[in-house]
Amino acid sequence: MALKIRLTKVGSVHQPLYRVVVAEARSRRDGAAVENLGTYTPKTKGNPINIDLARVDYWLSKGATPTETMHAMIKKARKAAAATA
Repeated sequence: MALKIRLTKVGSVHQPLYRVVVAEARSRRDGAAVENLGTYTPKTKGNPINIDLARVDYWLSKGATPTETMHAMIKKARKAAAATA
């Protein structure tokens, strides 16, 4: 079972809201997820990314691969966490 860390859309048409999830690679975009890792709200000011980095590290150690978009978002979240710490 190949797992991916990716976005799934839950918002309405003009109010986008995405969940960061771990899901099977062959499942549909809004299908069942293994675990919810956080949210991404693109219209908010400041830090729109809210991700549990400890759980991301756990799933990466188990072999889950992030999509290109999620790879970039995880890097941004790590930089933001390092700046606040």
